[in-house]
Amino acid sequence: MTEKKVDEGWKEKAATEKETPQTPVDEEIEQPQQQQQMPPVDFSLFISSLGMQALLSLGEIENPMTNKKEQDLIQAKYLIDTMEMIQGKTTGNLTDDEQKMLDQILYELRMKFVSISK
Repeated sequence: MTEKKVDEGWKEKAATEKETPQTPVDEEIEQPQQQQQMPPVDFSLFISSLGMQALLSLGEIENPMTNKKEQDLIQAKYLIDTMEMIQGKTTGNLTDDEQKMLDQILYELRMKFVSISK
């Protein structure tokens, strides 16, 4: 009969882990000041940011990096399509205010896109 080998090294490893201080997950990790001032993430803010990116791509507002109005209709169409996909995937899961906001932003972006792309 063969003799069973038992790994006793796990005991030492467990004892070492107990002695090492663990950083709690909930403990606030020091972050750069800019990150600490970010607004809380919510659906309306997310949709607004996509809408602003689309307006930048449509050339409706100045690019803050160049201080110029620049058009990129391919990017604008992609952002509008992305928002339409989100609209379809979230049907029935949004509050009335969120749904109205999404519908309104999409309507305005579509109208601007059609008017510019003529």
